[in-house]
Amino acid sequence: MGLKKIIAVFSAIAITACALAGCSGAENKQKQIPVKVLILPKFEVDKMSGDFPGEAQYYYEEYVDGGDKYTIKGSPEDLTLYYKNGVALCATGMGKVCAALNTTAILSDERFDYSDATILSTGCAGASEGYGIYGDVFVISASVDYDLGHTADPRDMADPSKPTWFHDADYDNVAVISLNRELTDSVYEKVKDVKLETTEKATAILKKEYPNEAWANRPPKVLRGTSATGDNYWKGKAGHQNAEAMIKVYGCADPYAVSEMEDIAVARAAKRLGYLDQLVDLRVSVNMDVFISGTTPERLWGTSAADSIATDESEESVDIFQTAMENNFKVGKIIIDDALKN
Repeated sequence: MGLKKIIAVFSAIAITACALAGCSGAENKQKQIPVKVLILPKFEVDKMSGDFPGEAQYYYEEYVDGGDKYTIKGSPEDLTLYYKNGVALCATGMGKVCAALNTTAILSDERFDYSDATILSTGCAGASEGYGIYGDVFVISASVDYDLGHTADPRDMADPSKPTWFHDADYDNVAVISLNRELTDSVYEKVKDVKLETTEKATAILKKEYPNEAWANRPPKVLRGTSATGDNYWKGKAGHQNAEAMIKVYGCADPYAVSEMEDIAVARAAKRLGYLDQLVDLRVSVNMDVFISGTTPERLWGTSAADSIATDESEESVDIFQTAMENNFKVGKIIIDDALKN
């Protein structure tokens, strides 16, 4: 066989192989489960339905109850993803490591097609003193990493009244991430007038703590803001100052709104896999980022403390937790139902 014939034969084989691979890829695409909305809460309190609600329960009951269950491939924690009629729900776990690893596993599972999905990351948070109150729902437009940079103990500072966080430009490329502004603005316009609820106890505590402050003596509402993501569940004036400083240094468009533990991790995973522009981030405040109403670290977190934020008897979250979950769901439902129409 001449050289030209050999080349022709190998060319034909290569073309055939490419064509077969293309057919196989198309078939795999057709077999994938189409997801129109992916809901990513962080935790559930106990059962997924019928008891005291955590971040997932109202969404589970409305959209995926009675649907299919899948164990997520590649997850170190055997996550369960629930799926029904184009909606998927999977709790990522708490903290940046769990959230990053598990969001990556969820979005990398080849059984599901997320190419057209609205990804709704949602959860509870601590409201920024001076901006948010119990029960507010925040459309998050950017997140900063609270743990990157340098942080001192106030007792070691020459001036303990100053922020104890010091900027390190070496982290700038990973310390802040902004979501799709066009999507964030569009979502906010759809949900900004949703009527939210509060409780008499939460209202009374804020009125007592901030009697002359307009920001504190109002009904809860939907706001835009930036979240500060920290693996350390911090609280207090120094931490608040640090978060404010970070948002200013990184040039975030919207004010510091909430402290939480997962947002930047979820966003980083989504960006890495090409889904950042599809990500919507909702946070609802169930406590404040500073100590109020006479609470102290020892009372909230000491060795004798048996308090949990995810109750309606918590000194930390007063009686707002379930009401806050309802507020979050009211807002999230509008976003989900709108995505399902398209």
